Amino acid sequence: MSLFIKVDIAFERCAGVSGCGRCLRVCPVNIFTKDGSTGSAKADLPLLVDEAFDECTLCDLCVQSCRPDAIRIHKLYEGVGSPPAKAAAE
Repeated sequence: MSLFIKVDIAFERCAGVSGCGRCLRVCPVNIFTKDGSTGSAKADLPLLVDEAFDECTLCDLCVQSCRPDAIRIHKLYEGVGSPPAKAAAE
């Protein structure tokens, strides 16, 4: 699990790897993979590769290429180490 980002895949909005698979093809650092386990309900859905998670460049290609709201990237570090808004304005 990454300390810097969180990637959410809305499986109910995902067309699956065989029906779409764009997230796997466009990701320059390969943070997505196919489950591959036969007989599993999620066998055709993309999964995140934990070892590659911190390599995400926040390029947003996966979000742009997939169905609306199928993938969301949350930046966990925004605001960390920044001065409070009031102090920054002074």
